Amino acid sequence: MSGFSSFKSSINEIPNNLFSGFVVSLVALPLALGLAIASEAPPISGLIAAIVGGVVCSFLGGSQLTITGPGNGLVIVLLASITSLGDGDLYQGYLYTLAAIILSGILLFLFGVFRLGALSEFFPSSALQGMLAAIGIGILAKQLHVMLGVSSINGSPLELLAKVPWSIKLLFSSPSFSVVLSAGLGVVSLFILIFYSRLRSPFFQFIPAPMWVVIVAIGLSYYFELFLGFTAPFEKSLLISFPENLWSNFPSPDFSIAYSMPFIASVLSITLIASIESLLSIKAVDKLDPKKRRSNVNKDLRALGLATALSGMIGGLNVVTVIARSSVNVNNGGTNRSSNIAHALFLLAFLLLFQDQIQRIALPALAAILVYTGYKLAAPANFLRILKIGKEQLVIFGITVLITLTNGLIMGISCGVLATFLIHAIINKNLFLFTRNFLKPNVLMYLEEESGNYYVSVKNFCSFLNFYKLKKKLDEIPESEHAIIDFSMCEFVDHTVMEGLNEYRRSFARKGGVFELIGLDSHSAETQHPFAIRKSMPDLDFFNLTNNLTKRQLSLQKLAKILNWNYASDLSTDIKDLERFDYFKTKIINYRYNELISKEENFRFFDLSYSEGAFIAKDDVFVSFLLIDLSYSIPQFILDRETFLSNINAKSTYKDINFSKFPDFSRRFFLGGKDSGSIRSLFDSELIFFFESHAYFRVESIGKGLLIKNKSRLSSVQEIKSLFAFATELMSLLNKKYL
Repeated sequence: MSGFSSFKSSINEIPNNLFSGFVVSLVALPLALGLAIASEAPPISGLIAAIVGGVVCSFLGGSQLTITGPGNGLVIVLLASITSLGDGDLYQGYLYTLAAIILSGILLFLFGVFRLGALSEFFPSSALQGMLAAIGIGILAKQLHVMLGVSSINGSPLELLAKVPWSIKLLFSSPSFSVVLSAGLGVVSLFILIFYSRLRSPFFQFIPAPMWVVIVAIGLSYYFELFLGFTAPFEKSLLISFPENLWSNFPSPDFSIAYSMPFIASVLSITLIASIESLLSIKAVDKLDPKKRRSNVNKDLRALGLATALSGMIGGLNVVTVIARSSVNVNNGGTNRSSNIAHALFLLAFLLLFQDQIQRIALPALAAILVYTGYKLAAPANFLRILKIGKEQLVIFGITVLITLTNGLIMGISCGVLATFLIHAIINKNLFLFTRNFLKPNVLMYLEEESGNYYVSVKNFCSFLNFYKLKKKLDEIPESEHAIIDFSMCEFVDHTVMEGLNEYRRSFARKGGVFELIGLDSHSAETQHPFAIRKSMPDLDFFNLTNNLTKRQLSLQKLAKILNWNYASDLSTDIKDLERFDYFKTKIINYRYNELISKEENFRFFDLSYSEGAFIAKDDVFVSFLLIDLSYSIPQFILDRETFLSNINAKSTYKDINFSKFPDFSRRFFLGGKDSGSIRSLFDSELIFFFESHAYFRVESIGKGLLIKNKSRLSSVQEIKSLFAFATELMSLLNKKYL
């Protein structure tokens, strides 16, 4: 679907996309301003990138749900370019950088023309994660000082981190009113971002956390001016400033140093990070799409290139695909590209109507948003997650982080790639395994005549170096078919490949196909993580992550004995039976564990790990569920607590079914499904009274299966017992109707 045809939505989808675009714009406004300021560029340059990107990519792009604008990953690249190219003159450095941005846009466009969208596949996963973590540290290191009201400190990321105690000491040694107020606003803003997710009020949740920070900053400015008589409570250097005439003062990019090596290095750095960030974000958003559409990445690159070049011509930053704002779009019911252009138009309206109010936002508030963003990119949990995959992955990750922080992004990612190759050679004790077979076609695929299955055989080795060969074959297989991937003749499979194969498995499962891996039984792995390196010779060190049961697991084991059920604490990635439910349409299921299974195997309780969003917007959620298999078929429906924001995807798909005879039930519960007539027939007075007289449980039916959830967290043993009692009584009512 291309051009204007992508906006031919049904009438029901138009409000969803306008609403989603509005919510995204509330997130994009402070981020666009903050990212520009963090790059030492004029604040308006971030808004220009968001507006131009939203309009151009909406019409010319190849994705349906992505949001475009300035990106987190480019902050330290643009900062280095502006500060170094101008030799201390930040405005001149900005003009040179605009020229680099325009050339970067042209290169991105050419990447799309020559179908180079698969370039991101040549980077090891752990090295990419390390690069993102280094970017997060770089953002955090600079913005921590600004958050504390100090904007004059410069240096490398590690030097800036070392100077944080100095900024704190400065705050207490010269506690002027303006300094204390600025630091107080920054700290309060950070607390808002940290504790926002714990607020359960629909009113607070309606407005995204970054916009609450903006509201507090603007409100504080008005309060001091109107009630206390302070016309300038914040120092001028800590306030946003726009040109007097927005439409006649566009800067002119300066190409006078276009042939110098520093300029060329800036162009290459900007292009590399822009392409990687965009391609990773596009792939991540595709996983969140309820309709399971696949983006045309090369078309997206062309659109991003054109948007970047146009943005640079009028003073804007690079345009990239951004995962945080795209995740907000998906979670708020966006269905196509019209939400992207809506977000851009809302930003333009904000700029035209609220220019004076925006200039009241103190920089410490925006810095707090970036500190929080940087922390999420470089959180300690990311290090622990990498370690669980394998110790060698942590080495690759650490090398990439350290070299990136000390020598720049290009050197960092290059050393990450080199470290990955050398570690693979050391693990296999065979350098020639890679050098001898790198250019050979190591993948064979054919269609089995008897079964109709696609069989793919992989030989020698499969790593980030040649994964593109396997992907090329796998992309030819319809996702509704049965694919068998045989690694019995493959000596080595790396982490990047295992992670990529898992994404294929998910895609096939969603389209009703089967993606089966065989031949890995004889391979060893250092950890039990499903993405760990696989090696044919069992000489890696083993350690067990599940030997010791936790207190909760021991309680579950005891409960299973009382019920005479089976209990298993092991992690399982077999989730085909779950992806049929609407609840998981916009979620990525990681694994389930702590399973309690009845002897008849019709009741199956388990804890589940799934993800909402991706990258810095990714939240790993752990929730308990009960899955019930039915011997008969009932109507498909979703029953949930009735709130404005609850189950927004279900509400955008199904109409709420109300019962005039039971107004209290209709007020308290959302009930929707495909066949409202059969649902009304099922929900008689007895069943409605049952739900009204029990605690809230989310119940979803897919005909012969029920998925029941209590709270959006792991359940205590007592709550599990209540869940079982609820389910047993519900089954008694259903059995009476259908048996």
